[in-house]
Amino acid sequence: MPAEERLQAIRAQVQQCRACPLSVGRTLAVPGEGPASSRVMFIGEGPGYHEDQQGQPFVGQAGKFLDELLACAGLKRAEVFITNVVKCRPPSNRDPEPEELKACDQYLNAQIEAINPRVIVTLGRFSMAKFVTNGKISQIHGRPHQVDGRVVVTMYHPAAALHQPDLKKTLLEDFGRLKQFLQQAETPPTPAAPPETHKETPPEQLSLF
Repeated sequence: MPAEERLQAIRAQVQQCRACPLSVGRTLAVPGEGPASSRVMFIGEGPGYHEDQQGQPFVGQAGKFLDELLACAGLKRAEVFITNVVKCRPPSNRDPEPEELKACDQYLNAQIEAINPRVIVTLGRFSMAKFVTNGKISQIHGRPHQVDGRVVVTMYHPAAALHQPDLKKTLLEDFGRLKQFLQQAETPPTPAAPPETHKETPPEQLSLF
């Protein structure tokens, strides 16, 4: 099945999902959006109020800041795939709970498999924890990691800068380096030079002195 059709099938499954209690209180599920050919995938934590109302990821104030951050990396929203680790809004925007993360993990894994992005950017500690288990976001933000043959870049969540203005500069700087990570991920590795073979000198060419 083509990647676009697989994403549409996943979207339909998410919209009908009743795997955890979050489905009870949602207005709309938020499967994620973006082209199947995306070279980079952004994974946040969970939908907020505006996302729950519209069924789209990052459409509130954090979404506006994300658009600004994407521009720093030379990217446009229309060319990247954006989703969350949980597809329905947690009550009062609380942190996702373990059973909710587990219920949605099948959909996120299927999206990653369908898109096969060169780079995954995690936004916030919950999406970071899916790929980097031993690390604090305050210590490893803006860094690339090799995870299962893929580049994963750990970032602060854009919403964090709305509550802590000092983080805005940090996020802008981190996203400014993202362009370099994308270029490196898309550059084919230089083939290793073949090892030199040792040739024995014919006896007639050996010097006796």
